[in-house]
Amino acid sequence: MSDFRQLLRKRIERQVLSISGLALGGIDFENPAGDPGLFGPESVTWRIHGDFSSMLCGGVSALLLQMLHPLALAGVWDHSSFREDMLGRLRRTSQFISGTTFAPTRDATALIEKVKSIHLHVTGTDAYGTPYAASDPDLLVWVHVAEAYSFLQSHLLYRNPSLSLAEQDRYYQEFARVAESLGALNVPDSVAAVEAYLQAMRPQLRCDERTREVVRLLRNAPAPSRLAKPVGSLMIQAGIELLPGWAAEQLGISLSPVKRKTIRFGTRRIAGILRWAVRNGSWHRAMRRMGRLSS
Repeated sequence: MSDFRQLLRKRIERQVLSISGLALGGIDFENPAGDPGLFGPESVTWRIHGDFSSMLCGGVSALLLQMLHPLALAGVWDHSSFREDMLGRLRRTSQFISGTTFAPTRDATALIEKVKSIHLHVTGTDAYGTPYAASDPDLLVWVHVAEAYSFLQSHLLYRNPSLSLAEQDRYYQEFARVAESLGALNVPDSVAAVEAYLQAMRPQLRCDERTREVVRLLRNAPAPSRLAKPVGSLMIQAGIELLPGWAAEQLGISLSPVKRKTIRFGTRRIAGILRWAVRNGSWHRAMRRMGRLSS
């Protein structure tokens, strides 16, 4: 590889890792050797969560879907620094997802226990007078399903459209382990069960001024640098485009077929570049821990 290409690759990688959970430190993904963590390298979860580009798009979509639930929205609005520190929130969420997926067992378990402890203090009343608690098993299911569904849809669109139905079901079954460890009960664990759950939840979902403010904040999200701003903007648009039609309609979002094609074309090009550039992400480090990848 030429010196210029090597310099470019490293510069792109630094930008990517600066917005990931790795920027927070505190987890050694490469030790102890041979520790498979909660899932291991043969899991579908490692495959899906190992692609930064599709996970970023899926994460944006998941947040918007989550915020349609008034209790989930209230918890974020009242107890999160999301509005003032969006990059910080992204890093913390990324650390939890990557840590529970790829970290050694001890660190993954510690992350879960830390979040469970935080949830005990996230309580209040939403804008409609309904009390909420982040530790509520039903609310935990909603937050988890919105994430899992969005990550899978993004993976199917931007990484592997040939993922079989059996593997998709397996992903839901595997990833449900994290939600259950947090206190969720009766987590939908198949494609059919997730689709049925989302349809059943629709009467409980609402879009109000605060929900629309989340959309506005995401569309104007900061980037780690001016050079990264266009890429970040495109990935956010891709996340918005991933939303189920009924969710986009409820949020007042309308994208023309031409706009959708443009977003998908651009995102696929950028995703290819990011996959070329990133050689030291959480997946790479975990694979080295398992002896599956050389330094």
